[in-house]
Amino acid sequence: MAQPTAGHSVAAARPALATRWHRTTAGRTLLSHGILHLVLIAAGITFAIPILWVLSTSLKRADQVFTHPIQWIPNPVHLSNYVDIFQVLKIGQQSAIPLFFQNSMVISVTGTLGTVLSSALVGFSLSRLRWRARDFVFAVALATMMLPGIVTLVPRFLLFRDIGWLDTYLPLIVPDWLGGGGFFIFLMRQFLRSLPYELDEAARIDGAGSFRIFWQVLMPLSQPVIATVAIFAFLGNYMDFMGPLIYLSSSEKFTLALGLRWFAPSAAGGAFGYPNEWGWVMAVTALMVAPVIVVFFVAQRQFVRGIQLTGLAGR
Repeated sequence: MAQPTAGHSVAAARPALATRWHRTTAGRTLLSHGILHLVLIAAGITFAIPILWVLSTSLKRADQVFTHPIQWIPNPVHLSNYVDIFQVLKIGQQSAIPLFFQNSMVISVTGTLGTVLSSALVGFSLSRLRWRARDFVFAVALATMMLPGIVTLVPRFLLFRDIGWLDTYLPLIVPDWLGGGGFFIFLMRQFLRSLPYELDEAARIDGAGSFRIFWQVLMPLSQPVIATVAIFAFLGNYMDFMGPLIYLSSSEKFTLALGLRWFAPSAAGGAFGYPNEWGWVMAVTALMVAPVIVVFFVAQRQFVRGIQLTGLAGR
């Protein structure tokens, strides 16, 4: 009877060792993924607490807002706050909330369109066209990202005052149509550089000019980065408080962000004379946040894809 050799023993042990190694690796991977998911869930709950508190407070009476411990589920549910903000808070004969919301949407949508179009054109020029000092111009555009906005606040105010744009929407919209800012130019340039240059060459052979290549060839392929820029630009314009505060003085032109602070409770009673109606403030806040959440969830997939393709996501 033949005796097993050492070589046969090692060969027989290899499958068992490989199986054990794979099981150990799979177990570690499963454990790390589980820990990661627990951390993300905890972070999500932490970030959701302020929103939950806003929703809860918007459904409470004034004497229930600061109770201790916090009553997260109002009892009873007080829906009249949402009715009151439309019926009581008025500018002249017009309800203030729809007016403020309309002003915010006009500025946000117009500014977002300008940011997407102008940053796409600049990004196309910096990535697909060859011209003298192109890299220097791009470096200057990036350098503007390092300059705090507060530094240019006074010069911009003086400029818009001298050309007669104060108390209009022009200071809040026109700059978005002039490139949109270094960050958006960077996003567009990085994405357009990732597209094959053979597309441009094939289009030029067919007789297409630069603008036609930009509009009909590259833009349809740039939906992820367009969605990313649009979301960032919309949020920046919609949630902006400092710009409307500086340039708008007529109450009928206020945005939601500015109007929310305008009627917030205070010792003097605010602009509408109601010192303790925190339920109204939270009801307006909930209505203000709702479009932001809707926009993000509608374009979430394109947004994440755009972040990955432009090189901002960690690898």
